[in-house]
Amino acid sequence: MPHPFTPLASVPVDPRVARVHEEGWQSWSPSGAYALGDKPYRPTNDNWATVCYRPGCTVPSGAFQGEGLLALDPGDGSPVRLWAAADPLHAVASIRLEVHGDRAEVSADGPVRELTGSDIQSALAEWADGLGLAAPRPAPTVWCSWYEYFTAVTEDDIHENLRAMDTLDLPIDVVQIDDGYQSALGDWLTLSGRFRSRAQIAEAIRARGRRAGIWTAPFLVDPASDLAAGHPDWLVKDAEGGFAHAGRNWGHDLCVLDTTHPDAAAYLTDVFRTLRAEGYDYFKVDFLYAGALDGVRHSSDDALTAYRAGIGVIREAIGPDAYLLGCGAPILPSIGLFDAMRVSPDTAPHRRPEADDYSQPGQDPAEFTGVGRQWQHGRLWVNDPDCLMARPAVETRERWAAHVESTGGLMASSDRLLSLDEWGVTTTRRLLRGVVK
Repeated sequence: MPHPFTPLASVPVDPRVARVHEEGWQSWSPSGAYALGDKPYRPTNDNWATVCYRPGCTVPSGAFQGEGLLALDPGDGSPVRLWAAADPLHAVASIRLEVHGDRAEVSADGPVRELTGSDIQSALAEWADGLGLAAPRPAPTVWCSWYEYFTAVTEDDIHENLRAMDTLDLPIDVVQIDDGYQSALGDWLTLSGRFRSRAQIAEAIRARGRRAGIWTAPFLVDPASDLAAGHPDWLVKDAEGGFAHAGRNWGHDLCVLDTTHPDAAAYLTDVFRTLRAEGYDYFKVDFLYAGALDGVRHSSDDALTAYRAGIGVIREAIGPDAYLLGCGAPILPSIGLFDAMRVSPDTAPHRRPEADDYSQPGQDPAEFTGVGRQWQHGRLWVNDPDCLMARPAVETRERWAAHVESTGGLMASSDRLLSLDEWGVTTTRRLLRGVVK
């Protein structure tokens, strides 16, 4: 049941220049600063509300809301005020701000503490510094199959681009196979018809002096998968006894793996130990919001405890030296678990998303939220601004490349490398070489 909102503060503001920062729930949830007269980005349908936002936390029209973090610059010369969840790993309060004339009324549905700062990004950065986390490891440079091939990627595509890296003299550390190699969500060790051998691909990548990386969405299960058919007891249930609904994507309704079930956790361990043994040591784990959805699990753990435990299963299976990149992940409950984190929705070959939904793929929403979360870089993890696309067919590729470069975060190319023109090759090489090891 939702908790009631309790008043926290009534703050005088200058409505002409005051700004408020909303921190979104997960990687893809819009995050950034707004003028008080702006209309903040919200989901455009129920499915995207489940997939990209915090379920059950509908925001009233005309209100701002941060999930665990909300900052206000009153605009009158007084300090920025930041409200932060008291226990961000386990209890993320929703913090709401409503404007009434020249006052901002702030409330929350759980425990928070208040800090101040000189500006919004500095206040957020100081809060992160106060967590006392160790500095993250530098990220490798990456080539990723997703934004050129999507789910149609083949084994031959990987080999072609592996050869092109040498031909074009691109300083790529990791060759990461994205979605499309597996037969179904949940059946991670069963190959689609477009792939012959994961182990042999990893061997070919390593033979050229590069590292092998691979994508999974470890907490999602396709109801048509062998896993769902054989082990329905491994899936999170809803209150009525059916399967918990993780939204719809790839044309399928999606279920959630219950990692508190010992056999499901053992399966997850086997998947990642197998991939690690085959030579993969860079793991992009995606759609992680699913592991933090409410539902009836094997254990009585709350959703955030179950989520963190599930990531712990993965980390133990891959070992401390493997590189772990989170995506589609609840931001605050992920603190301390990842080497790098996607901090925005997906980019795309186009600038604007459908229906102006800023949780959806597009360069503009990726830039908006990436800029808004720049304070996280080097403090919580290495920020992943999403992949560089430098091929001629990409809309406003120069602007997108400039954004990726400005973040100083994880640098990943995602083009068919032989499709790059001179500008594309030069830009890709320059951004990858700009990474400080």
